[in-house]
Amino acid sequence: MKLHRILIALTLAASGSLLWAQEAAPIAPAAAAPSATYVPPAWTYKTKQLNRTQVDALLAKPNKLVIIDLRRPDELVKYGSFPIYLNVQLKELPNLLAYIPKDRTILTVSNRAHRAGAAGDLLTSKGYKVAGATGSEDYREAGGTIVRLEAPASAAAK
Repeated sequence: MKLHRILIALTLAASGSLLWAQEAAPIAPAAAAPSATYVPPAWTYKTKQLNRTQVDALLAKPNKLVIIDLRRPDELVKYGSFPIYLNVQLKELPNLLAYIPKDRTILTVSNRAHRAGAAGDLLTSKGYKVAGATGSEDYREAGGTIVRLEAPASAAAK
């Protein structure tokens, strides 16, 4: 079931028609800088960590981009994400490489970019063109717009 969902998402993303969150409300950018108590761990990845301006430049060319969000579904619901993305858990990524298009630039995403950095390193080592990694929370705190996803209505409710 999960692989089927990924395949559909990849097919739709490749055709440029995947609009998962078109009706969802955007999450407002953070009003203030991140908490003074949060100290991010050191960046240890070969994949470049991208800032908001660099991510916005990639988002401006959606036909050339695939966003891979490495977070769990509960994190996606809690924090939101970009309007169009593929959701693959980091531990499943090596088994799903054949389904990821090699003809597009890839942006990897997690909350604070560390899972995204690890995924970017893996994808680069397998010949994928990875622009970089970003944290959706970092992007939002820098003034970027993140979209909150809503759970689909259950079949029983229809």
